[in-house]
Amino acid sequence: MKRVTIKEEACIGCGLCQVYCTVEHSKSKDPIKAYLKENPKPVSRVRVETNKPQSISIRCQQCKDTPCVNVCLTGAMTLDKETGQVTHNSEKCIGCWTCIMVCPYGAIKPDTVRRIAVKCDLCPDREVPACVANCPNEALVCEEVTQ
Repeated sequence: MKRVTIKEEACIGCGLCQVYCTVEHSKSKDPIKAYLKENPKPVSRVRVETNKPQSISIRCQQCKDTPCVNVCLTGAMTLDKETGQVTHNSEKCIGCWTCIMVCPYGAIKPDTVRRIAVKCDLCPDREVPACVANCPNEALVCEEVTQ
C-alpha cells in the first residue's frame, strides 16, 4: 500500500504541498485559474500545522482500523482490502461530516461549497502524489508499506 510520510526535520512549513494539492484537484490544473477563477474552488486534501520552529504536513494516514469507513452513513468511505487504501466516493457523500469528527489525524476536510468531505486520494492519475513531487525540501516521501 502506498502511504505519504513526512520527514519532520525537513518540513519548513512553506505550504507548497497544499498549493500543489489544490492545483492537482482543480479543473484547470493551473495555479492562477485554480485559485482565482474556478468555481467552486478546489480544496486541498492536505494541511500544514505550524508551531515554529516545527511544521508538519497532515493528510490521510490510511488507518488500519479505518474509523472514517466504520462511521460513514452512506458507504462513501471505503477500504480496499487488497491495497489497504481508504477511498472516498464524492457521489455518495452527503456531507454529514461524521468522518471528519472521528478522524484521529484531522486529515479529512469539509468542502463546504459542494457539501462533501475531501481526503487525500494519493493522486491516482500520477505516479507520485503532487505534494511529494513538489516538496522543495523532500520532506514528503511516498513509499510502499506493508499492512
